[in-house]
Amino acid sequence: MKCPFCGHAETQVVETRIAEDGDFIRRRRQCGGCDKRFTTYERPEVSFPAVVKKDGRRTDFSTAKLRSSFALALRKRPVSTEQMDAAIDRVEEKLLNLGVREVPSNRIGELVMRELKKLDKVAYVRFASVYRSFADIDEFKTLVDEVKK
Repeated sequence: MKCPFCGHAETQVVETRIAEDGDFIRRRRQCGGCDKRFTTYERPEVSFPAVVKKDGRRTDFSTAKLRSSFALALRKRPVSTEQMDAAIDRVEEKLLNLGVREVPSNRIGELVMRELKKLDKVAYVRFASVYRSFADIDEFKTLVDEVKK
């Protein structure tokens, strides 16, 4: 890291601390040229892909939207907050690992359905019935039969 005082290219880390909330790392550094000390902060840079809606619009990915979808599907179901958080983390991790700049909204929906199916069958059916916009009762029955297997 370059020294902000003299521009010397070599600095040494003297002290490292993790912030109280764990969101960043604070490092005290000492310049090898002028011996002055300065502080740097390291934060992870996470960039989720943009979401491409069915009508072609592009929006920023929203963890809050993802969480509310899970919460609605899992409402009054015997699934702990920790289990839901872990499922959300898995969906976000899969999105990050795709390594793409844009992802279709239906891909996110499929990831959510896959996680809900593992967590709770009723929540899965709830989400799928809204997400897939069933036209008639036969489509719904097919989904329920699929879950029973």
